[in-house]
Amino acid sequence: MDRSGEMKTPPLTVDNDSAEPRVKLRPRSGRNAFVLEQLRKEVHMDEHTIPIQDLFERLEVDPSYGLTNDQVERLLHLYGPNVISPPRTLPFVLKFAKHLVQGFSLLLLAASVLSFMAYAIQIYADNIPDTEENLYLAIILIGIVLVTAMFTYYQEAKSEKFMKAFEVPIQKTVVLRGGMRRDIYVDRLVVGDIVDVKFGDMIPADIRIISCSGFKVDNSSLTGESEPRPRYADSEDPDPLESKNVAFFATYAVEGSCTGVILRTGDRTMMGHIAQLTGTLDGEKTPLSSEINHFVTFITAFAVTIGVIFFVVA
Repeated sequence: MDRSGEMKTPPLTVDNDSAEPRVKLRPRSGRNAFVLEQLRKEVHMDEHTIPIQDLFERLEVDPSYGLTNDQVERLLHLYGPNVISPPRTLPFVLKFAKHLVQGFSLLLLAASVLSFMAYAIQIYADNIPDTEENLYLAIILIGIVLVTAMFTYYQEAKSEKFMKAFEVPIQKTVVLRGGMRRDIYVDRLVVGDIVDVKFGDMIPADIRIISCSGFKVDNSSLTGESEPRPRYADSEDPDPLESKNVAFFATYAVEGSCTGVILRTGDRTMMGHIAQLTGTLDGEKTPLSSEINHFVTFITAFAVTIGVIFFVVA
């Protein structure tokens, strides 16, 4: 706590010098593997390794009384509600239009415009054109552009559906506040709250286990592990993703019960960081997309060159 009376939790820090991940979780592939690797390199915290009494002192909470209403209001104002911020999205029309005017589609659209112009010139010169090949060609090219744009939009929509997997319904959980246990909506939880979790409950935030009885969690949405993982109060692995005294936001309790103290909420949770890392991948080019861009650039330059040559010769 600083001199102004505000309680602060240590921020997550980034270690840019770390070249190798310190944790060996079960192997994953593709997009999820990259996100998990980045998370393991970036996230460092010590709340799960320090003595539990030292943690209570750092969070200014009495485990037998909980936080006061004044503390809760101050922390809510400081950190905001316990929800993961949704990714920014464009309206459907703009998304679809973006796919219509990028890459090879521009070349096809230009070719369709030229075909329409050629057909219009035929009509103007001959009144009734002898053939409608240019009209059919223009329609086919526009159809190809539309089909390609719809397919690309479908692929992007699948990525957005993956992001929506991080959205969890707002529910209630049992919290100790002011010496009384009460049902509180998850989005109103703050760092330092003492929560009770039982079989079937969603973990309401990143918590450190204070006490438990046969407690197991399903971490498949976070680490890809299919088997339930046991949790204990006395495990102190240096890495939070491997430590058995930590349960993470938006995972589920599948056995037993526990009492824990909240370490992180909202976007500062492990799941919140995964959502942020996943959102940053949209602007990164994969090797495949780079090769496709090179191919499109080559074909466009070749087509324009041939067109200019034929125009000059004619």
